[in-house]
Amino acid sequence: MREFSIRRLDAGSPDFSSELDHLLAWESVADLQVEAAVSEILQQVKNRGDAAVIEFTNRFDRRNLQSAAEFCLGKDALQQALQRIPAESREALETAAKRVREYHQHQLQSSWQYREADGTLLGQQITPMERVGIYVPGGKASYPSSVLMNAIPAKVAGVDEIQMVVPAPDGQLNDLVLAAAAIAGVDRVFTIGGAQAVAALAYGTDSIARVDKIVGPGNIFVASAKRAVFGQVAIDMIAGPSEILVICDGKTDPDWIAMDLLSQAEHDEQAQSILLSPDADFLDAVEKSLQKLLADLPREAIASRSIADRGALILVRDIAQAIEVSNRIAPEHLEVSVDDPEQYLPQIRHAGAIFLGRYTAEALGDYCAGPNHVLPTSGTARFSSPLGVYDFQKRSSIIFCSPQGADTLGRVAATLAKGEGLDAHARSAEYRVRDTAD
Repeated sequence: MREFSIRRLDAGSPDFSSELDHLLAWESVADLQVEAAVSEILQQVKNRGDAAVIEFTNRFDRRNLQSAAEFCLGKDALQQALQRIPAESREALETAAKRVREYHQHQLQSSWQYREADGTLLGQQITPMERVGIYVPGGKASYPSSVLMNAIPAKVAGVDEIQMVVPAPDGQLNDLVLAAAAIAGVDRVFTIGGAQAVAALAYGTDSIARVDKIVGPGNIFVASAKRAVFGQVAIDMIAGPSEILVICDGKTDPDWIAMDLLSQAEHDEQAQSILLSPDADFLDAVEKSLQKLLADLPREAIASRSIADRGALILVRDIAQAIEVSNRIAPEHLEVSVDDPEQYLPQIRHAGAIFLGRYTAEALGDYCAGPNHVLPTSGTARFSSPLGVYDFQKRSSIIFCSPQGADTLGRVAATLAKGEGLDAHARSAEYRVRDTAD
């Protein structure tokens, strides 16, 4: 077994603020060499379309594609994958999809209008995007849950067409991913990945239609490509490593809490797992549980590195101070494993997803609870929200002036426009103003 270590901090220490800053520090996806390589790929795909996509896919994914038709899958291929998977897997995917769909249906926004006394109509029209692209990791790192979480909100929003890209290194495709695409209502799948897939979705090729928005996780090349095409298309976010922060009063089974921390640590070496508790003996117990449970994990090497480099057990004065620290961290996932956890909700300001109570493992949210698992990371929960239906809907303002409204508003607008030195604006508004001699 590998040597085990995890950082211990005390929120009452004079150095705690600087120690916490050091713990949270993380380098973003910005990398000059990666960005240069991505820029070249984007330009090639923009200029050469499918030919460039084929070239880069053959090079990076060890494929032998001769034509674009070879990387295009239709709905029939997705249905065939759905038939091939075990019945238990299909039932689990369908159950998860049903729960995710029902939850996101509550997020649907409606158009609204109101009429003022003079007859002027104001409002907002909600419309879905026409076409979105979903990036799903492929090969060994295959995540059917990501398909459901990205595609279903778009479908609920009313998006006309959903295109999915998924790399198939060495020609390997995961039937669970394709089956999830069938269940979620994905329209077309392209077995390509990397920056070339992002470029194809952003710019369009002969085989792949340009999309309005690209969502979904990927490696540093995918993240850099998404950052580079933002503005050409919309994107969901530039995600950092996965995070979990647990607040516990010391009364939950330490094995449960330890495994919750490890559920994030096994993602990758940069993942972050933090426990806050006012009970020092409980922190000791969880540390022992971590050491014990790590030994049996297939991804023990990854989880150990994550725990050692970025994990922490933090002693706090009480639950109130734990929430203060949590709000400062703004974690992606926050577990509140205490008695009567709902009483603390009003104090929790910043968290991507909040898991209340001793029985609510974060892993349930990853797969089937219903809320989306695409969440803000690296402190961005201070100003960002989980992926949802609202990310696939647009808002248009509605203004319909009555003659009286045009007269009233025109005078105000003309005055303001003249103050800004915009004479044409002022005259345009004044054309609708009634002659005072009438």
